[in-house]
Amino acid sequence: MLAPMTTKNTKDTADTVASTDINGKKHSKRSIAMGAAFLMAMAAVGPGFLTQTATFTGQMGANFGFAILICIVVDIIVQMNIWRIIVVSGKRAQVIANEVFPGLGYVLSFLVALGGLFFNIGNVGGAGLGLNVLFGISPENGAVIAAALAIIVLVVKNALTVMDRTVQILAVVKVAILVYIISVMAVPYQTAVIHSFMPTQINFYSIVTIVGGTVGGYISFSGGHRLIEGGLKGKENIKYINEGSLTGIGIASLIRIMLFLAGLAVVTTGYKLDPTNPAASIFKYAAGNFGYKFFGILLFAAGMTSTLGSTFTSTSFLDYAISTKGQNKYLKYRSWLIVAFIVISTVIFYSIGSPAKVLVVVGALNGFVLPIALAILLAAAVKRKIVGDYKHPKTLIYLGWLVVAFMAFASIETFINLF
Repeated sequence: MLAPMTTKNTKDTADTVASTDINGKKHSKRSIAMGAAFLMAMAAVGPGFLTQTATFTGQMGANFGFAILICIVVDIIVQMNIWRIIVVSGKRAQVIANEVFPGLGYVLSFLVALGGLFFNIGNVGGAGLGLNVLFGISPENGAVIAAALAIIVLVVKNALTVMDRTVQILAVVKVAILVYIISVMAVPYQTAVIHSFMPTQINFYSIVTIVGGTVGGYISFSGGHRLIEGGLKGKENIKYINEGSLTGIGIASLIRIMLFLAGLAVVTTGYKLDPTNPAASIFKYAAGNFGYKFFGILLFAAGMTSTLGSTFTSTSFLDYAISTKGQNKYLKYRSWLIVAFIVISTVIFYSIGSPAKVLVVVGALNGFVLPIALAILLAAAVKRKIVGDYKHPKTLIYLGWLVVAFMAFASIETFINLF
């Protein structure tokens, strides 16, 4: 006679239940959730992330900590809302948007894919610049190598698994490098904490930009769409939604805080960061040429992970399939869409060169997209035809609309101050 299953065994079994992805492969639900978490976090932590954080730390000093604090709170609210609505409905964001109002999904796809394309120019360029720092090859040739590697990862057999593993390995590399840099610097922790909670200067442009660079545009949907492709659908998977979204936000926030502290340690000595490459200045000051080589590794890792995240998510916005037949048709052409997206990004990088300023501006533009995208999904959260009998927590709805209002206000304030 078989012994009755214990509570612990039941829990373990639930955590390892397999889910079938769109390619028919089976994965444990927890591995899918962690894959989504790392994809979201590493899509956010790209060359633009490094440039934005270093730029604003140089301009605002310890006061930038307040912007980071606001960003973390907004990130949690945004991701908890968007991931839940996407997974519970079992549909991609653009399909949901079309059901909220016919044609709205095409507008959302255009905004997200266009922002993703512009970000990807910086992503492949950043990876190319990383190889330039490490090996002395031209940034353009480095971008071609990085683009080729990204294409291989995204179109090989079992691409979702390969992408997840690549992103996780590169995440460990990023954290390890930043831990080392902070360990060799005199970081003013007390000043950072005080100004994070009691700033003497508030810059809405910095808030809009880093929120846009962390959960704006394609980034806010990368985790949710990864869960859908992994086969996680329905309200019974909320546990994994929570684990994945909070883990992703935690990783991205940890890396931003470490980079901020490293930059602050440099700025408080009176050293001026190089405006053409502010992030590189931090590493060069901290550890000389050795630190600069470390920066090359970090920049390459950041460029690669964001290229994978941007390409995966942006091309997923071209999938409007609501049936198996439609899904198979999309999968037939997906590899070509991926190749085209990366090739176009790389060609444009050749034309415009180093995109440091573009990365900051595009972060702000993605911040403008966020209130629009979040408002669409919040509207969907109360439509029974989209989410069925699922009841979205009222707290998340209220906080979500508060973020929509705040980001809309901050975006308008930023736009006015730019002119």
